[in-house]
Amino acid sequence: MDLRDIRKDYQHNVINGDDFPVAPVSWFREWLSDAMESGEPEPTAMVLSTVSAEWRPSSRVVLLKSFDDHGFVFFTNYLSRKGIQLQGNHYAALTFFWPLTERQVRIEGIVSKTDPEESDSYFYSRPLESRINAIISPQSLPIASRDQLEREHEKLLFADNSEQLLRPAHWGGYRLKPDRMEFWQGRPGRLHDRIQYLLDGNIWNVSRLAP
Repeated sequence: MDLRDIRKDYQHNVINGDDFPVAPVSWFREWLSDAMESGEPEPTAMVLSTVSAEWRPSSRVVLLKSFDDHGFVFFTNYLSRKGIQLQGNHYAALTFFWPLTERQVRIEGIVSKTDPEESDSYFYSRPLESRINAIISPQSLPIASRDQLEREHEKLLFADNSEQLLRPAHWGGYRLKPDRMEFWQGRPGRLHDRIQYLLDGNIWNVSRLAP
């Protein structure tokens, strides 16, 4: 399959000059708001990249659930493939791509588990069926059949105390605390804008990169 002629000429936005925001997280908030207002179907979807003990990278799409100056939070099964990789290597990367605004944000840093109270708060805010699926799914492991999962799902869904289901210990949140962030704005002719932030102590150093 020849894909050489498939290309898009980006031309919606620009990053002019060299007077960039001091705080990259605040700039991310603006770009995320723009993505939401533009009608992006999944504006909080992000590619999470981790590395195994054998130094093999692995990527998948997860959803951002909150963020602030302390980091970017997502939730998952701690015993999943990504959970096991994060246990062995705390460094990870996030990538957001918003085609309607022709923007990308890359974030790198160290990941740690959120405290149990934060995990509880989000878990109990989820719809009942989402909570059930978090309980019954041995995420990333082989299963005998989909029927088996559906039977376990139905069993808990119609249980007398289904609304009281507790968050399992193997499920909770992670927070990636960034030390590198890059803002990419598509431009015509592939002469894109790239603005990089590197954390030095408590200070973010910012520079423009070649596309």
